[in-house]
Amino acid sequence: MADIPLRIATRKSPLALWQAGHVAQRLRDAHPGLGVELLPLSTRGDEVLDRSLAAIGGKGLFLKELEVALAEGHADLAVHSLKDVPAHLDAGFALPAILARADCADAWVSNEFESLDALPRGARVGTSSLRRTAQLRARRPDVEVADLRGNVGTRLAKLDCGDYAAIILAVAGLQRMGFDERIRARLAPPEWLPAPGQAAIAVETRAGDARVIECVNVLDDDATRRSVAAERALNAELGGDCSMPLGAWCDTASDGQLRLCGLFGDASNGRLLRAEAIGGDPHALGSKVARLLREQGAEALLASRP
Repeated sequence: MADIPLRIATRKSPLALWQAGHVAQRLRDAHPGLGVELLPLSTRGDEVLDRSLAAIGGKGLFLKELEVALAEGHADLAVHSLKDVPAHLDAGFALPAILARADCADAWVSNEFESLDALPRGARVGTSSLRRTAQLRARRPDVEVADLRGNVGTRLAKLDCGDYAAIILAVAGLQRMGFDERIRARLAPPEWLPAPGQAAIAVETRAGDARVIECVNVLDDDATRRSVAAERALNAELGGDCSMPLGAWCDTASDGQLRLCGLFGDASNGRLLRAEAIGGDPHALGSKVARLLREQGAEALLASRP
């Protein structure tokens, strides 16, 4: 494959470019002599910043232009944050590699307040996530939750200029961009649940492209794939929408069994439904936790969403 370079479609944000560059280097290390090129593209999710993701169609908006490049042959693979990838891929695409997961926790970022509990009443907290909003309002119904969009650097700048008392970002994104020192506290599972697939990098290809699939398979991490498969199965059972107020976290016990914790929330009032189960099959486990959440009233919350 050394004489045929692989072209990686990626968003233009600094974090997306870091992730694509990381995949490119991993591929070069695994296949000496392989040429790899980045194809940075702008997506609708990056361009529309004056409305929330939920209002403009969810996180799938970060994928569409990259998938068009794949389908039309302009790119051979695309690199995504797995949490942005809908639970149901469009026909013709595959995820042959999911890299080993980084820290999946959310990060509490504030220049003044060391934790969520230390925040004064009425303080303004920034987040673009309905999942984070629901958990915030459950813990601190007295604070103001305000929408926050843009790349990592933009969000930090908005905090630094005083627009917010605190913001919530992903630990993995901050660490990948070299902002470890901005993390004041971790909002971590099982008490605080991340998005399904959070902190895992996914490689998407055309479903039938055996040459590329064989090349990228070496990057796949089996333990991460099993865990995120359970989380994504839960998401799929509840509708497969990346913008739902859904938290999911799966870990592996010493005996190889999986434990999946799921959370479905109401971002308007902080009502949280929680369920967990243990099992060996990721897809069956996701279905079971989805059923347990439905038995508590998740269906009514789904029906009441705008």
